[in-house]
Amino acid sequence: MRKRAAVLCGVAVVVAGTFTAVPADASAPSGAATAHAAKLTWKKCGTTDYPTLQCASLKVPLDHANPHGRQITLALSRVPHTASKSQGPLLVNPGGPGGSGLSLAGFVASSLPKAVASQYDVIGFDPRGVGASKPALDCKPGYFNPVRPDSVPSTPALEKANLQRAKSFAAACGKKYASLLPYIDTISAVRDMDSIRAALGAKKINYFGYSYGTYLGAVYAKLFPERVRRLVLDSIVDPTGVWYDDNIGQDYAFNDRQRALMTWIAKYNSTYKLGTDPEKIEAKWYAARKALAKKPAGGKVGASEFEDTFIPGGYYNGYWPYLAEAFAAYVNDKNADPLVEAYENFAAIDASGDNGYSVYTAVQCRDASWPRDWNQWRKDNWAVYDKAPFMAWNNAWYNAPCAFWPTDTKRPINIANGKLPPVLLFQATNDAATPYEGGATVHRLLAGSSFVVEQGGGNHGITLSGNACLDKYLATYLTNGKVPRSGGEVDAVCQKVPAPAPLSSAAAAKSTRGSTLHGLVGFRG
Repeated sequence: MRKRAAVLCGVAVVVAGTFTAVPADASAPSGAATAHAAKLTWKKCGTTDYPTLQCASLKVPLDHANPHGRQITLALSRVPHTASKSQGPLLVNPGGPGGSGLSLAGFVASSLPKAVASQYDVIGFDPRGVGASKPALDCKPGYFNPVRPDSVPSTPALEKANLQRAKSFAAACGKKYASLLPYIDTISAVRDMDSIRAALGAKKINYFGYSYGTYLGAVYAKLFPERVRRLVLDSIVDPTGVWYDDNIGQDYAFNDRQRALMTWIAKYNSTYKLGTDPEKIEAKWYAARKALAKKPAGGKVGASEFEDTFIPGGYYNGYWPYLAEAFAAYVNDKNADPLVEAYENFAAIDASGDNGYSVYTAVQCRDASWPRDWNQWRKDNWAVYDKAPFMAWNNAWYNAPCAFWPTDTKRPINIANGKLPPVLLFQATNDAATPYEGGATVHRLLAGSSFVVEQGGGNHGITLSGNACLDKYLATYLTNGKVPRSGGEVDAVCQKVPAPAPLSSAAAAKSTRGSTLHGLVGFRG
């Protein structure tokens, strides 16, 4: 999911005042039925990066309304607590939908202060249909293989070619996974999370989610409020726009972030030799796109793949130096090799693989209603393109299978909640993937939540990425449940981390800080 950014203007610096702690008791929840408690067998599965990682699997009902029917398998990971006293499980999710969370457990456990991480069993999981969970969806292998039709349907033939692709993907999913698709959705994934809680033997869970993972966590809290102990949401989905409106709106934000990249390139004209006027640099970018539509670089990077390559720069500015070098080499030196390399390094992350994209579409197309009349899509997306052309049609085709999806749709969940302990929310003011309004909206809907804002920041997934101010609030909350309180709309403000430097600079090594996280956090929301 991609959504529109809105810059938070004039946010005053807020000095954290009083703090509110999460109640310490973990009494048994009342209300919804408790999931059946299966037994987990943990085995070592550590990697070089995360040697203490353990893995297990858990069978859950495909249809939670029919607990004794067909079972599917969830893949779990764990970094166990080492402190003498545990604060229980901390479930983590990287977003997507369709993102694998197994490695995220290792990342979170190793990135938090040791004294904090040691108090938790950090639990990662591949949601149903994802990665190592079984069955894993792969509707149409090679769907993103280059070279795709130009995303901008400037001719009837281009529109027809892109429509045929979208229809074929939806049809392939329906044919291959007819029995699964009705159960690949956010509510089913939330009930899986409660099965994980029961299998862990925990009365309550702690939860830490990025991007789409914030919606997953908020829906869990709505269905099982008595089972939430601590809840951290970073880069927050607007739950009032899932999913068509959120995606339409998101295009404006990525256009702004692309222009921010052009401004950054202009600042370093001595390095990139593309000029000092951001608008003229942007014109060169669109000229390059036009040229690639006629002659794809290396037989791989056409107009659509060129967009794919630069879209990740909207998520994380640590990629900017690499994108700028590839862009400059193509424009100034007629050298396409760096551009092909950038495509291979970054566009594959955005597409998230055949499995990730299959789950992405399955969840979003099932979660909420989408227009079934393509004329509506055409009208809406041309209107966006007129004002924000960078990603408008690329994003439209990414989501277009939902116009032809073979299942019916559910209604979005109203996540408004007054039954939770204090919740900690993190949001960057210029985040393109999950714009500021989403965080502000969720802050209003979750009574008693605390809203921490990164002023001027444009990255997506902002904690554990090098901002010590944000990470201090996170560590405090996970240690003792205390959140900042200001009495205003925003409870605390942290300044953004410095922008990256060109790769030729000695400071370039710092520009990729957080890249590990941004390889794990699910793109498209």
